[in-house]
Amino acid sequence: MSTIPAKDPDATLDYQVDWSAWLADGETITADPAPEITVDDGLTLNPGGKSTSEAGGNVTFWLGGGTAGRTYNVACKITTSQGRVDQRSFRLPINQR
Repeated sequence: MSTIPAKDPDATLDYQVDWSAWLADGETITADPAPEITVDDGLTLNPGGKSTSEAGGNVTFWLGGGTAGRTYNVACKITTSQGRVDQRSFRLPINQR
């Protein structure tokens, strides 16, 4: 992934992991098992009833919270219709804005 801009601790923002270029022709991300998003303690995944979604090889999820001055690990793990499993991760800095 490209550089991730810092998030304010009070912001709830959507993030997307784009798998479309990695997927083979006709290959899709499966719903069972669904994409698995993991975050370090202190971040809230899909706050306020929001949910993770997938469309066109892009996995979208929401993050809230965090402590200013910390950087958190975020990972997105998928399984494809061809049985491939992969994970991408990024570091999310939290800064008071």
